[in-house]
Amino acid sequence: MIVHKIHLDEFEKSNYLLVAIHTSLEEYRLAYFINQKLPINLSKCKKEIQIKSKEGETQFARYIFEDKKNGFFWNLIQNKNEITIQNKKNNQGLFTNTQNSFAAKVYLLPEFKNVDYLLKIENIEDSLEIPKITTLLNTIERVSTVYTIEIENIKSKNNLIF
Repeated sequence: MIVHKIHLDEFEKSNYLLVAIHTSLEEYRLAYFINQKLPINLSKCKKEIQIKSKEGETQFARYIFEDKKNGFFWNLIQNKNEITIQNKKNNQGLFTNTQNSFAAKVYLLPEFKNVDYLLKIENIEDSLEIPKITTLLNTIERVSTVYTIEIENIKSKNNLIF
């Protein structure tokens, strides 16, 4: 009888790169400027990323591009979103049965709360010039910082599976 062994190390190896982007731009404008700087064509994905947290359920915008020539798959993902939470209180007195609502911030990667957007590049190889990509993204006006995130530092890796 032949025995096949599967080592967990094979599944833990990440085949993607994560680039953090700090900017005040809206996601559609950022996708447009990235398309101008890099030889890609990000487009809005109809299927947004849904995350459930203790505050509630929210959706994160996602832009995708599949580079069939090189085999790369690009994702631009929103890292921050706000959800409105309704809080109904039964107070006595002047303000009985009032509804209060407040906004709570929810993050795709909570350990990187300062990051506005994430650029996930899947099926990466050595041929991809990461320093050149980060330098080009840093030239976009109103982008303050761009850097790569070490995959080992991410605690909520499951949120990146979509």
